[in-house]
Amino acid sequence: MEKLSLKYLVKAPEKITENTPLLILFHGYGSNEEDLFSFATELPNNMLIISARAPQQLSMGGYAWYTIHFTNDLNKFSDIPEAIKARETIATFINELQKKYQISPEKTFLLGFSQGAILSYSVAFNYPEKAQKIIALSGYINTDLLPETYKETNYSHLDFFVSHGSVDQVIPVQLARKSEEILSSLNIEHIYQEYPVGHGVAPQNFYDFKKWIEERI
Repeated sequence: MEKLSLKYLVKAPEKITENTPLLILFHGYGSNEEDLFSFATELPNNMLIISARAPQQLSMGGYAWYTIHFTNDLNKFSDIPEAIKARETIATFINELQKKYQISPEKTFLLGFSQGAILSYSVAFNYPEKAQKIIALSGYINTDLLPETYKETNYSHLDFFVSHGSVDQVIPVQLARKSEEILSSLNIEHIYQEYPVGHGVAPQNFYDFKKWIEERI
Protein backbone atom coordinates (compact mmCIF):
# COMPACT_ATOMS: atom_id res chain seq x y z
CA MET A 1 0.00 0.00 0.00
CA GLU A 2 1.40 3.41 -0.99
CA LYS A 3 2.58 5.52 1.92
CA LEU A 4 1.35 9.11 2.13
CA SER A 5 2.82 12.05 4.02
CA LEU A 6 0.51 11.62 7.03
CA LYS A 7 -1.06 8.64 8.76
CA TYR A 8 -4.83 8.63 8.52
CA LEU A 9 -8.15 6.85 8.92
CA VAL A 10 -10.54 6.49 6.01
CA LYS A 11 -14.28 6.01 5.54
CA ALA A 12 -15.02 5.39 1.87
CA PRO A 13 -18.28 5.06 -0.06
CA GLU A 14 -18.95 1.84 -1.97
CA LYS A 15 -17.89 3.50 -5.21
CA ILE A 16 -15.48 6.41 -5.68
CA THR A 17 -15.73 8.51 -8.83
CA GLU A 18 -14.48 11.91 -9.95
CA ASN A 19 -17.70 13.34 -8.50
CA THR A 20 -17.12 11.89 -5.02
CA PRO A 21 -16.66 14.68 -2.46
CA LEU A 22 -13.51 14.43 -0.34
CA LEU A 23 -13.54 15.64 3.28
CA ILE A 24 -10.19 15.82 5.10
CA LEU A 25 -10.21 16.21 8.90
CA PHE A 26 -7.42 17.87 10.91
CA HIS A 27 -7.60 17.48 14.70
CA GLY A 28 -6.47 19.86 17.41
CA TYR A 29 -3.42 19.97 19.69
CA GLY A 30 -3.04 16.92 21.91
CA SER A 31 -5.67 14.86 20.10
CA ASN A 32 -5.39 12.33 17.28
CA GLU A 33 -7.04 11.14 14.08
CA GLU A 34 -9.76 9.21 15.95
CA ASP A 35 -11.26 12.35 17.51
CA LEU A 36 -12.92 14.09 14.53
CA PHE A 37 -13.37 10.74 12.79
CA SER A 38 -16.28 10.18 15.17
CA PHE A 39 -18.21 12.61 12.94
CA ALA A 40 -17.82 10.34 9.92
CA THR A 41 -20.74 7.99 10.57
CA GLU A 42 -23.14 10.96 10.77
CA LEU A 43 -21.99 12.63 7.56
CA PRO A 44 -23.24 11.85 4.02
CA ASN A 45 -22.48 8.28 2.92
CA ASN A 46 -21.32 9.37 -0.51
CA MET A 47 -18.35 11.30 0.92
CA LEU A 48 -14.81 9.99 1.10
CA ILE A 49 -13.72 11.00 4.60
CA ILE A 50 -10.07 11.08 5.63
CA SER A 51 -8.93 11.90 9.17
CA ALA A 52 -5.24 12.80 9.39
CA ARG A 53 -2.86 12.38 12.31
CA ALA A 54 -0.55 15.27 13.17
CA PRO A 55 3.18 14.45 12.93
CA GLN A 56 4.40 15.41 16.41
CA GLN A 57 3.78 12.79 19.07
CA LEU A 58 2.90 13.94 22.57
CA SER A 59 2.09 11.89 25.67
CA MET A 60 -0.96 9.68 26.20
CA GLY A 61 -1.63 9.02 22.53
CA GLY A 62 -1.89 12.69 21.61
CA TYR A 63 -0.35 14.49 18.65
CA ALA A 64 0.32 18.08 17.62
CA TRP A 65 0.81 19.89 14.34
CA TYR A 66 3.31 22.27 15.93
CA THR A 67 4.63 23.23 19.35
CA ILE A 68 2.87 25.68 21.65
CA HIS A 69 5.46 27.50 23.79
CA PHE A 70 4.57 28.80 27.25
CA THR A 71 6.32 31.78 28.84
CA ASN A 72 7.00 32.25 32.55
CA ASP A 73 3.93 34.48 32.90
CA LEU A 74 1.77 31.72 31.38
CA ASN A 75 1.35 33.41 28.02
CA LYS A 76 1.63 31.11 25.03
CA PHE A 77 2.69 31.46 21.43
CA SER A 78 2.87 29.23 18.39
CA ASP A 79 6.10 27.90 16.89
CA ILE A 80 5.71 29.54 13.48
CA PRO A 81 8.48 27.63 11.63
CA GLU A 82 6.94 24.34 12.80
CA ALA A 83 3.47 25.53 11.81
CA ILE A 84 4.70 26.46 8.33
CA LYS A 85 6.30 23.02 7.99
CA ALA A 86 3.02 21.39 9.07
CA ARG A 87 1.10 23.51 6.57
CA GLU A 88 3.39 22.35 3.77
CA THR A 89 2.98 18.73 4.84
CA ILE A 90 -0.80 19.15 4.79
CA ALA A 91 -0.65 20.76 1.34
CA THR A 92 1.35 17.79 0.05
CA PHE A 93 -1.05 15.37 1.74
CA ILE A 94 -4.02 17.00 -0.01
CA ASN A 95 -2.25 16.59 -3.35
CA GLU A 96 -1.52 12.95 -2.60
CA LEU A 97 -5.14 12.19 -1.72
CA GLN A 98 -6.51 13.99 -4.76
CA LYS A 99 -4.13 12.04 -6.99
CA LYS A 100 -4.76 8.72 -5.24
CA TYR A 101 -8.54 8.98 -5.47
CA GLN A 102 -8.75 11.18 -8.59
CA ILE A 103 -10.78 13.90 -6.85
CA SER A 104 -10.70 17.55 -7.90
CA PRO A 105 -10.16 20.63 -5.68
CA GLU A 106 -13.75 21.65 -6.42
CA LYS A 107 -14.87 18.50 -4.60
CA THR A 108 -12.41 18.86 -1.70
CA PHE A 109 -13.50 19.98 1.79
CA LEU A 110 -11.14 20.69 4.70
CA LEU A 111 -12.39 20.52 8.28
CA GLY A 112 -10.09 21.59 11.08
CA PHE A 113 -10.51 21.98 14.83
CA SER A 114 -8.33 24.41 16.83
CA GLN A 115 -4.75 23.90 15.54
CA GLY A 116 -6.26 21.99 12.64
CA ALA A 117 -8.51 24.98 11.87
CA ILE A 118 -5.59 27.43 12.02
CA LEU A 119 -3.71 25.31 9.49
CA SER A 120 -6.79 24.81 7.30
CA TYR A 121 -7.07 28.60 7.07
CA SER A 122 -3.37 28.82 6.22
CA VAL A 123 -3.58 26.17 3.49
CA ALA A 124 -6.63 27.87 1.97
CA PHE A 125 -4.93 31.27 1.84
CA ASN A 126 -1.56 29.99 0.60
CA TYR A 127 -2.89 27.33 -1.77
CA PRO A 128 -6.44 28.37 -2.73
CA GLU A 129 -6.31 26.02 -5.71
CA LYS A 130 -6.09 22.91 -3.51
CA ALA A 131 -9.45 23.05 -1.73
CA GLN A 132 -12.42 25.35 -2.00
CA LYS A 133 -14.63 24.61 1.01
CA ILE A 134 -13.24 25.07 4.51
CA ILE A 135 -14.84 24.32 7.89
CA ALA A 136 -12.91 26.09 10.66
CA LEU A 137 -14.00 25.06 14.16
CA SER A 138 -12.64 26.83 17.26
CA GLY A 139 -9.67 28.29 15.43
CA TYR A 140 -8.56 31.62 13.97
CA ILE A 141 -6.58 33.18 11.14
CA ASN A 142 -2.95 33.49 12.21
CA THR A 143 -1.65 36.23 9.91
CA ASP A 144 1.92 34.98 10.48
CA LEU A 145 0.91 31.96 8.38
CA LEU A 146 -0.59 33.93 5.49
CA PRO A 147 1.18 34.98 2.28
CA GLU A 148 2.39 38.59 2.18
CA THR A 149 0.09 39.22 -0.79
CA TYR A 150 -3.10 37.87 0.79
CA LYS A 151 -4.83 41.27 0.79
CA GLU A 152 -4.39 41.53 -2.98
CA THR A 153 -5.21 37.90 -3.84
CA ASN A 154 -8.51 36.84 -5.39
CA TYR A 155 -10.14 34.31 -3.07
CA SER A 156 -13.62 34.62 -4.56
CA HIS A 157 -13.98 30.87 -5.16
CA LEU A 158 -13.39 29.98 -1.48
CA ASP A 159 -16.28 29.20 0.87
CA PHE A 160 -15.96 28.98 4.68
CA PHE A 161 -18.06 27.72 7.58
CA VAL A 162 -16.58 29.26 10.72
CA SER A 163 -17.72 28.57 14.28
CA HIS A 164 -16.51 29.22 17.79
CA GLY A 165 -17.55 28.78 21.40
CA SER A 166 -18.56 32.10 22.96
CA VAL A 167 -16.89 31.08 26.25
CA ASP A 168 -13.84 29.34 24.75
CA GLN A 169 -11.14 29.30 27.43
CA VAL A 170 -8.36 28.08 25.09
CA ILE A 171 -8.74 30.33 22.03
CA PRO A 172 -10.65 33.51 22.92
CA VAL A 173 -13.70 34.17 20.77
CA GLN A 174 -12.31 37.62 19.95
CA LEU A 175 -9.73 35.94 17.70
CA ALA A 176 -12.49 34.18 15.78
CA ARG A 177 -14.40 37.45 15.42
CA LYS A 178 -11.28 39.14 14.07
CA SER A 179 -10.89 36.27 11.60
CA GLU A 180 -14.47 36.79 10.45
CA GLU A 181 -13.61 40.46 9.84
CA ILE A 182 -10.67 39.39 7.66
CA LEU A 183 -12.91 37.10 5.60
CA SER A 184 -15.43 39.91 5.16
CA SER A 185 -12.74 42.44 4.18
CA LEU A 186 -11.57 40.06 1.44
CA ASN A 187 -15.14 39.44 0.21
CA ILE A 188 -14.78 35.71 0.88
CA GLU A 189 -18.03 33.74 1.06
CA HIS A 190 -18.53 32.55 4.63
CA ILE A 191 -20.90 31.75 7.45
CA TYR A 192 -19.88 32.68 11.00
CA GLN A 193 -21.61 31.16 14.03
CA GLU A 194 -21.04 31.26 17.78
CA TYR A 195 -22.34 28.70 20.27
CA PRO A 196 -22.60 28.94 24.09
CA VAL A 197 -19.80 26.44 24.78
CA GLY A 198 -16.09 26.38 25.56
CA HIS A 199 -13.37 24.85 23.42
CA GLY A 200 -15.43 22.17 21.75
CA VAL A 201 -18.14 21.38 19.22
CA ALA A 202 -21.71 21.75 20.44
CA PRO A 203 -24.35 19.38 18.97
CA GLN A 204 -26.04 22.30 17.18
CA ASN A 205 -22.67 23.30 15.76
CA PHE A 206 -22.28 19.82 14.27
CA TYR A 207 -25.78 19.86 12.76
CA ASP A 208 -25.16 23.30 11.27
CA PHE A 209 -21.91 22.43 9.52
CA LYS A 210 -23.36 19.07 8.44
CA LYS A 211 -26.20 20.96 6.74
CA TRP A 212 -23.64 23.33 5.21
CA ILE A 213 -21.76 20.35 3.74
CA GLU A 214 -24.94 18.71 2.45
CA GLU A 215 -25.87 21.90 0.61
CA ARG A 216 -22.52 21.83 -1.20
CA ILE A 217 -22.17 18.23 -2.36
